[in-house]
Amino acid sequence: MSTPPDPGLDAVISERRQLISLAYRLLGSLADAEDVVQETYARWYAMPRGRRQEIDSPGGWLTTVAGRICLDVLRSARVRRESYVGEWVPEPVPDSVEWLGGRAGGEQGDPAERVTLDESVSMAFLVVLESMTPAERVSFVLHDVFRYPFPEVAKIVGRSPAACRQLAVSARRRLDSARPGSAGNDQHAAVVRKFKAAWDAKDIDALVGLLDPDAVAASDGGGVVRALLEPLHGAEAIGGFLAMLIEGAPDLRPVERTVNGQAGLVLELGGATSAVMAFDVRDGRIRRMWSVRNPEKLRPWGPTLDAAQEQRRT
Repeated sequence: MSTPPDPGLDAVISERRQLISLAYRLLGSLADAEDVVQETYARWYAMPRGRRQEIDSPGGWLTTVAGRICLDVLRSARVRRESYVGEWVPEPVPDSVEWLGGRAGGEQGDPAERVTLDESVSMAFLVVLESMTPAERVSFVLHDVFRYPFPEVAKIVGRSPAACRQLAVSARRRLDSARPGSAGNDQHAAVVRKFKAAWDAKDIDALVGLLDPDAVAASDGGGVVRALLEPLHGAEAIGGFLAMLIEGAPDLRPVERTVNGQAGLVLELGGATSAVMAFDVRDGRIRRMWSVRNPEKLRPWGPTLDAAQEQRRT
């Protein structure tokens, strides 16, 4: 006699996208997010069927477990990233991996204490999250982005609701101090488009003119491919590096793509992805620029350069 189907299977599987969305924002890595969700489902199906059927909200159970796993990963990630070669930049995601909306309902609060899901996937936002403690990050993302009430957040973080509220307040201050004057999407896209046009024209002066005088550029190669080991500071220094890059790799072609919900560029060489670039635009100029070259972080962007292509490029 065959085993009857699990009546809650569809409800459980339907949570996968929500869980990936949450874990990616918590970890800044799509690969790690996928591992977390896989482990979460493994724990769900490791329970006896009768125990699973006793759970009133499978989605709530899955989120709690995924949140706790992410908290553990964040704590260990700090140690792992101390040995990371060069700058660690969050893994970029293309438009096709954009996420569905967060969980509806939950605790009501001041709209000023909320951030939109679109904003919460931007590279600038994820970089600020990296400066938070694991408990701050989890409390903030669960409450301010996904609308979970603090009593539910407390179950995941392992602290009182009041303590989680204070963690979210602290995280909110960090974010607010880091994003004054950020451009809207239209202005952001216009500046990135001008940057691409200047690159295509090999107009270094125009590129420098699009950079804030105090701009910062970071590159993530992970020790796998060549990249800047330290961020570059200042428009002139960044312009010099861009000039060297454009002259040294004339066939490198920037292509406009949506990167983490905003206009960005993918650098292609012979149809393969060499890098993904994200920008933070303020007052009509590029304030921050991130270039992700680590091929392990470029899986969603199609084929990457192989070793032979990399050698020819350098």
